[in-house]
Amino acid sequence: MSKLEGNVRWQSKMLLTEHQEQYESRNNRKPEGQATPEELTMIRDYVLLPHLLTILQNCLEEVQNSSNVLKRVFAAFTQLLMNRVTKDMYSVKRELSRRNIKILNDEQAELVVYHRFVCRGYEDRFGMVREVMRSELSVRLTKYTNEITALLKDYGK
Repeated sequence: MSKLEGNVRWQSKMLLTEHQEQYESRNNRKPEGQATPEELTMIRDYVLLPHLLTILQNCLEEVQNSSNVLKRVFAAFTQLLMNRVTKDMYSVKRELSRRNIKILNDEQAELVVYHRFVCRGYEDRFGMVREVMRSELSVRLTKYTNEITALLKDYGK
């Protein structure tokens, strides 16, 4: 802590605007290896997509074991969803490795799932609440379903 931080006079009009901006930017600067918001989104996708793939795999097994008349259609649709999720999962993995970001392991503390990651030498944790994970998985599944439904509608025309 510098001598000026606790002094209220330096926050007044005595300080020129450009000097205040320089001071704030110097203090708010991120470490060089810290993840950007875009990279944090990719880390979130890296965490969520395997869970979505597991959900779809369980659904596929359930459909295949059912006696539903349309089980072949449901199984084919589920397989299309799984292919799309797998494709996105590999592209996220590829992009993370290209940016030199490694996700190490996960740990659970109460209702939060934390994943440690190393981003260009900077180690940090990424945490998600389980309820947020569930809702995000639901949103993702809806998005994938709408994409494939739109493709099927276009194919049917």
